[in-house]
Amino acid sequence: MRQERTTLSRRRFLATAAAATAYPLRSNAAIHEQNVLRVALVGCGSRGTGAAANALSTAGPVKLVAMADVFRDRLSASLQILKRRFESSVDVPPERQFLGFDAYRHAIDCVAPGGLVLLATPPVFRPLHLEYAVQQAVHVFMEKAFAVDPPGVRRVLAAGRIAAEKNLKIMGGLVWRQSVPRQEVIKRIHDGAIGQVTCLRSYRMQGPVRSPKRRPGESELAHQIRNFYSFSWLNGGYFVDWAIHHVDVACWAKGAWPVEAHGMGGRIVRDEPDQMWDHYSVEYTFADGTKLFVFARHMPGCWNQAGDYAHGTRGAARIMLNFARPASALFKDHRMRREDLVWTYEGPRPNPYQRELDVLVEAIRSDKPHNEAERCAYACLTVLMGRTAAWTGKLVRRDELLASDQRLAPDVDRMAWETPPPVQPDADGRYPIARPGI
Repeated sequence: MRQERTTLSRRRFLATAAAATAYPLRSNAAIHEQNVLRVALVGCGSRGTGAAANALSTAGPVKLVAMADVFRDRLSASLQILKRRFESSVDVPPERQFLGFDAYRHAIDCVAPGGLVLLATPPVFRPLHLEYAVQQAVHVFMEKAFAVDPPGVRRVLAAGRIAAEKNLKIMGGLVWRQSVPRQEVIKRIHDGAIGQVTCLRSYRMQGPVRSPKRRPGESELAHQIRNFYSFSWLNGGYFVDWAIHHVDVACWAKGAWPVEAHGMGGRIVRDEPDQMWDHYSVEYTFADGTKLFVFARHMPGCWNQAGDYAHGTRGAARIMLNFARPASALFKDHRMRREDLVWTYEGPRPNPYQRELDVLVEAIRSDKPHNEAERCAYACLTVLMGRTAAWTGKLVRRDELLASDQRLAPDVDRMAWETPPPVQPDADGRYPIARPGI
């Protein structure tokens, strides 16, 4: 099971590109005839390894046949973990273990057409990898976040449209969409249980996310990619990579995406050598004037909360209480007291991480429509709105941001180990951070 943690150990990159030994491809007809779904993993950190374990746990024969990363240690560790648990379903010999910035192409080619690729690299690479998977007629599971800037969002939208034309299936890693308690409470919100939604609140406040020091002998680019959550050009920033779950759930409950945002934030107690702010506060406005307030913070010794709430004209909803248990419920009063409880979810709570892959694989096998690219892109655009508003200190409008050509990593498509990273440390080892109004 994949779990959110305050410090995520994800895909790590090091090594040079490996020569690919061609793997015999099978047509869609052959795949369906044998009923074996061939899977490739691109990005072998904890998120990717977890997604692969979930894929290999779905119904029907599934086989992992290719893996890609740019760090040998990451790929080897992931392969070892998966082989221990799924020995008969893992067939990734050395010639299908691909390393380097073009490794994703070789891994995807091993399952094209009609196979499934799990995209779990740092978010900056997601649009590029998604485009290639769609080009090769491969179904996709892609972890959040899905882009780090507006041009990346536009690429995801475009790839999603082409995928729809090709009848490809795409699942995004906004895992709470597959949480049964959240599905049940949001269905009731949509059915009018709390009346018209007038306000929403979301919180992602937790302990600090630490930034490891650079390893001896490691290049600056390798250090940044290995610890990508510390660098905005790789993961979009704390608000984008962590708060996207909460923002997506709130917009799901509202049934709309905000049209503008303003916000603030900064670094108060953080002294890590990275680019992360340690707090954000963002106010979103929907087209009808309804507000969504999002608070994100990662500091030691503070009150922590990871919850989502909706208020309406006839009551309030607790969509999630905390990570340990959603405790989804409806109340007749906005204070959400025990005596005001009118409904609470008491049914089964299947693992939503597993359900993501169960739903996707079942759609592939049954040829059911399933394409979340547009929703994922707009969820990502919405957190980019909040981040941009906080970073600049300005009011940010959705349509203007979507049309923006601001890029955090302009050379990502051509990246090689010789490519200088978009940000460099100063003489004191400090990296540039956003300064509102400047």
